[in-house]
Amino acid sequence: MEEYYHQNYHQYHRATFNIDPTSFLEPLAKELKTGARILDVGCGSGRDLVWLQKRNYKVMGFERSAGLAKLAKKHAGCEVIQGDFETHDFSNYAFDAMLLCGTLVHIPHPRMLVVLRHIIQGVRDGGLILISLKAGDGCKSADDHRVFYLWKDGDLRELMDGLGLTIIAFQRSRTKLKKRDIWLSYVLRKNQ
Repeated sequence: MEEYYHQNYHQYHRATFNIDPTSFLEPLAKELKTGARILDVGCGSGRDLVWLQKRNYKVMGFERSAGLAKLAKKHAGCEVIQGDFETHDFSNYAFDAMLLCGTLVHIPHPRMLVVLRHIIQGVRDGGLILISLKAGDGCKSADDHRVFYLWKDGDLRELMDGLGLTIIAFQRSRTKLKKRDIWLSYVLRKNQ
């Protein structure tokens, strides 16, 4: 899966960078103080980093694809770590908030709990997490052979409760890229 983003990072950038993220970032921004420190895991080419910077948040990116990480650093002008979020040590961080916007769509259902628990170590107790995943049942393959794992709201709520995350806001929306895709977005508080 990661090969797609390594080899097609310019194409991915062109398809996603100019989408206005206000509708899905605003619910998180409403909950944060000016100057909050935010880590965008799976930051792509930096679209959301730029949006957050314009609103006076201190941002840092994290991206698996070297090409996308380089573009994110160029667009946002902030630190962007290039690495694998499944193996990176997040336990040394204490961010006020974390973005996982579409980041985990390729993680199989049985692995999601472990992967999410690992990543959210980087958020301080009481901090916020924005997570968005595609709605549906099972998984589906795209024309480019990427596999997307789909989620039901009830299953995600159960998973988040098991991780000690409280839902602050919920949004169900159609994607701006492919109108047939529905996204489930949650603003979560990491309980102390």
